[in-house]
This record gives sequence, C-alpha cells and structure tokens, in this order.
Amino acid sequence: MTFVDIAALVVLAVYAALSVSRLFFPRTPQSGFLLFLAVLAFGYVMVRGFRWARKHLLWSLRNRLVIAYLFIAVVPVLLLLTMAGLGAYLLYWQLGSYVLYTDMQERLERLSQVAATMATSFAIESASGHRAAALALPEDRPSYLMAAMTELPGLKIESGIGEDLLRGRDGSAQKEFSGLVLSGDVLTMRAVVTRAVPSGHLVVSASVPVTPELIETLVPELGPIQFDILRPKKGVSVVINRQAYARDLTISTRQRKVPPAVNPFDKLITGVVILDMLDQDRVPSDAESSRLFASFSTRPSLLNRRLFSPLGELGGAAATALLVIGAVFLVIEFASLLTGIVLTRTITTAVDDLYRATQHVQAGDLSFRVRVPHRDQLAALGDSFNNMMQSVSTLIEEQRQRQRLENELSIAREVQQQLFPHALPELPGIELEAVCRPARVVSGDYYDFIRITPTHLAIALADISGKGISAALLMASLQAALRSDVLRYREGQPGYNPSPLNTAEIVSHLNRHLYRNTSDERYATLFFGVYDTQTRRLNYTNAGHPPPIHISGSRVERLETGGMVVGLFNDVPFAQGTIEINPGGVLIAYSDGLIEPENVYGEEFGTERLIDLAKSNQDEPPQAIADALMRATEEWSGSPEQADDMTVIVARFTVVRELNA
Repeated sequence: MTFVDIAALVVLAVYAALSVSRLFFPRTPQSGFLLFLAVLAFGYVMVRGFRWARKHLLWSLRNRLVIAYLFIAVVPVLLLLTMAGLGAYLLYWQLGSYVLYTDMQERLERLSQVAATMATSFAIESASGHRAAALALPEDRPSYLMAAMTELPGLKIESGIGEDLLRGRDGSAQKEFSGLVLSGDVLTMRAVVTRAVPSGHLVVSASVPVTPELIETLVPELGPIQFDILRPKKGVSVVINRQAYARDLTISTRQRKVPPAVNPFDKLITGVVILDMLDQDRVPSDAESSRLFASFSTRPSLLNRRLFSPLGELGGAAATALLVIGAVFLVIEFASLLTGIVLTRTITTAVDDLYRATQHVQAGDLSFRVRVPHRDQLAALGDSFNNMMQSVSTLIEEQRQRQRLENELSIAREVQQQLFPHALPELPGIELEAVCRPARVVSGDYYDFIRITPTHLAIALADISGKGISAALLMASLQAALRSDVLRYREGQPGYNPSPLNTAEIVSHLNRHLYRNTSDERYATLFFGVYDTQTRRLNYTNAGHPPPIHISGSRVERLETGGMVVGLFNDVPFAQGTIEINPGGVLIAYSDGLIEPENVYGEEFGTERLIDLAKSNQDEPPQAIADALMRATEEWSGSPEQADDMTVIVARFTVVRELNA
C-alpha cells in the first residue's frame, strides 16, 4: 500500500467520522474543502479498488464467470424488477390520483346538478308570482336533496349571489360554473347556475366547504388525504417552474389510517395530484395563481379493490392469480440462478483441476491425472489432458531409453574405433590410406592392417551383414579371430608358425569360427591379402567381397579369386590368388556401400565409375584418391544420409630404392 492510498483512506475516514458526528451534534462545522478532498479520495479508491480486483479477483476463471453471469443474468433481472417496481409504483400513484380526481369531479358534477335543479325549481316558482327574494329551500326537502346533503356535507343553496363566477376571463357571461373556489382562507366547492325569469334572470349558487368531514367521504380506497394550498411569494417553501410558493392552507383527514400490508409486495404508495382551483384573491400583478395539491397515502391492495371491483368476486381471485404468477416467475428465476451457479461451478471446477494438473506437471509429476466426474466436453478435455500426459510420459520414457541406447552406441563406437588401426603401418615400397564412414553410430565394415614381418603386410576388408550393434559385435569377433590367427605367423608370438602364410587357410579358419559362433543368418564378405615388399607379390583370398581393383597404367585387374562369403556354411573351400604388383600401381579395396548409392533416377554409382575415377587420379597420393572416391559417391547420391557403411582402402606401390634414397 502506497502513501497516496493511506492518505485517501484517512481523508475518507475523517469525512465519515464528521458525517456521523453531525447526526448527534448538528452544530458540527462543515468544510467544503474536506468534501472536495473526500470526493477525490473516493474516486481514487474506486480506481485503485477496480485495478486490484481485476488483478486479484478477476484472475480466477471462476470469479470471471460469476461476474459475467451477474452482468448477463442477475443485473438485467434486478434492473427489470426495479423497473417493474417503479412502474407499479407509478401505476398505482396514477391510479390513486385518478380516482381522487374523478371523485372530486363527480362531487362537483353532483353539486352542479343540485344547483341546476334548484334553479329550475326557483324559476318555476318565480313564474307563478313569487318574488326571488322570498325563494328558499322547501321545508319538506325532497329525497334527491337529502341524498345530496348526505354526499355533500355542509351543502348550502343561495340565490342572487355568485354572479361574478359566471364572468369568464375575457369578460363574457356564462350560464353555469362549477369548481373549487378559494376566497380568503376558505376553500369551497361552488356551482352557479342562471335561469331566465319574467323579472330578468335568476342566479342560484350551491356551495360546499372543503372540510376534513368532506375529505373523509372521498375515495374510501385511499388512506389519509391532505389538501395543501400554495400561494406565490409568501415565504419560500416550494419552487415550481422557477416560481416560489409557500404553504398557506392545509386541510386533511383525521380518522383515516393506512391499513397494514397484506403481503410483502403491498408497499406504501404516496401520491400527489393537482386540482384546478379559482383564486378570488389573486392580484392581477401576480404571474402565477395559487395551486391546490391533493396528496394521499394508500396501498396496492386497496387500489386493487377499486381496480377489480367490476369483476365482483372474481376480482380477489384475479389479484391472487397475479401474485401467484409473480411468485412462480420469481421461483423460476431463483431456479435459473441456482442452475447457472451449478453450471458455472462445474466449468470452473474442471478448469481448476486442469490448472492444478499443469502445476503438478510443472513440478515434474507426470503421473497426476485430472478427475473426470462427468461425460461432457469439459470431461473430454480432461480425458485429452490425461491422454496427453500419458503420451508425454511414454515419449519421455522412450527418450530416456533412446538416450541410454545412444550412450551405449557412443560407447560401442568408441570401442569400435579402438579396433581399427590407430596408425597406418609404414613399409618400404607401399603407401596406405583407409577411410570408413558408418551409416549409423557404429559400423558393420571392418578394415585392418597387420604387419607380420618387416617385409610382409596383411590387408583385410570385411563387410558384416546387417547394421548397428549386432554387426559391430560380429565385426569385433571377426577382428579378434583374424588377428589371433594371423599373428601366429609373426616370429616371437605364442604359437609361432614358421610355415608360409596361406590366405585361403586363414579365411577358412574364419569361416568355421563365424559359423560356429553366430546365428544361421549371420555372415560376412571378406577380402584378405598379404603383400610381400621384396617379391612385390600380393597373395589374397576374396570371400564374396566386391573384388578390389589393381590399376597399373591403363591396365585394370580385379581380384576375384577366393570363394563364397564366410559364416554361412561350415566346410567351404577357399582358394588363394596371386598377382604381381608393378611399381606405381594402385590397389583399391572397397565395400559395397561405395558403389551402391543411387541418384535421383535410381541409377547406382557402380564399379565402372569407380574405376574411371580411380584411373584419372592414380597419380595422386592415396589420401587424395580416397577422398575423391568418397566425395564422388556422396555427390552422386545427393543425400546427406547414407544407406550403408562406406569403406575404402587405397594402397599405392612405389619403388623400394626411392624410399631408401
């Protein structure tokens, strides 16, 4: 909370304390500046409160939905109920004003009828010879006159007066007048009628003073009634149309009371109606005349009695039916509100469960699942979340296994790299280069150089069936068996064999070894050769491997002598071939992964292209030849991914004396 927040709250608290103190101590001073500060503080607090509510209360979806439901459903209903209440209040106000005004008009009409009847009676008597001054009410008053005197207490019939009321505002004469007349501090109901008689004209006036007794007889459906006469500019108490009025005369009932409410909706109705009145004391200089206001208090149940009186006994039933229908509508509204709250809670509970689930996931708990108590779209969303978490858990577990496998493959690759020669042997008369690019992490191709004697070098290149870990394991077994068998011919090694090394015999041993120690479908292609730098002869055995090529000038020779692949059958004969190596010749041994890549048209790179490329680069160093072959194969396939392991060995034969020199 900031300093401004505290200051605003202090200002509001001080203003509230002063306002409360004025209720008990009216002389407590007021400050306009403090009121100004209180208004500013209230506006500031409202803005701050709105921002706080939007940040904290409206963050929750449940609160947002509740507020949205309030604005969508509750607020319109409350506004409609308020409008209905105000409309009903105005309707009953208008109804009360109407019945009061109508009753007054009926009394004036009744008074006018009495005056006209008496004027006619007096005119007849005057025509029979009686003098107007001798005209008076008959002693045996007829029934209509008795009824009028009951209805109009204080009824007075006079002749010869009231002629001034028959003059209109423009000075023209009128035959009749009826209305309320204020003279001095007396308010009366007056009716004046003129009739023609032989002696001239006869004026008859009927008057009834407006007293509490008269008002008591007005509209029994209304409660207390009060007449207030306001005169202009006699002490300001009421301002109407920018004209100041003061209350001059008040006449009210004394015995009427508002009955208790018959139901909760039977509220007190207070209304005011303006009655026409002639002020005989009005000064011509006055801009406005005196006004007569009739105020009343009643209840809807009393007015309903008047409203439904034409229905007789059905009136009460109609009013009761109206209340019952309103109560039913109210019950339906509350039921709708309850249903909306339940549905809102269902939605917010599902969203809250999903939010808590995301918190568990964020904390690393992927085993948490959302409750699905219903079968609706939100439940389907919960099921989708649970299925997603299950899929994520499965993918993470698979990723862990894949990572573990990759780690194992990385270790296997490191181990396999140890199986390849760490450094190429150096013998007089021969330059070597070897490149192996596995299609996967580990390779199924195997190459090796074994120096048997200072002048004898064994060269091996094998392609294990399959790829991956299984091919790598078989390659390791092949490497171990080959080295242990070849090294027996090195002097000083355990089990030294002084006889000349025969490549066919070595390959035959490997065949039996693989056949006995691998499954039936496992095999390998193998090229194994031994080069003698003194005799420049290469003895070799090709066991189903793509034949290496020997290029010497324009002559190309393929090394195909040997037999079938190793590891499929137990007793298989293998043959040894021998070629003479000329100085400057090049030997290229390769795996099938170097010649089998296809271009976009499905055409393989092939042996012929390999030979042409090797012939065009035969004068280059072995490393340049190997790089050229690998680069040409990759460009031919046009894809960064290899379908198979690619291995190439390049041996370039030179003259021994050149190296010695």
